[in-house]
Amino acid sequence: MYIVAIGWAYVILMMAITASSIGKALAILIFLGVLPLALFVYTFDRPSRRRRRSVPVVEEVADQRDGSDTQSDQH
Repeated sequence: MYIVAIGWAYVILMMAITASSIGKALAILIFLGVLPLALFVYTFDRPSRRRRRSVPVVEEVADQRDGSDTQSDQH
């Protein structure tokens, strides 16, 4: 996924460098570079964000295990 974003950023940067004025170069960078790349990364990074959100915090899991294991250890 990131190789596509890096390639797109390179192409847009080259387009901006060859623009005839600074205003056009900035417009190219913003409207063809930054905004589409932000949308692309946000969209394609969604599964990993969801995975990170669904994995419980290690301390919470450890606390839950400690509380439930004490009764079985008392035998």
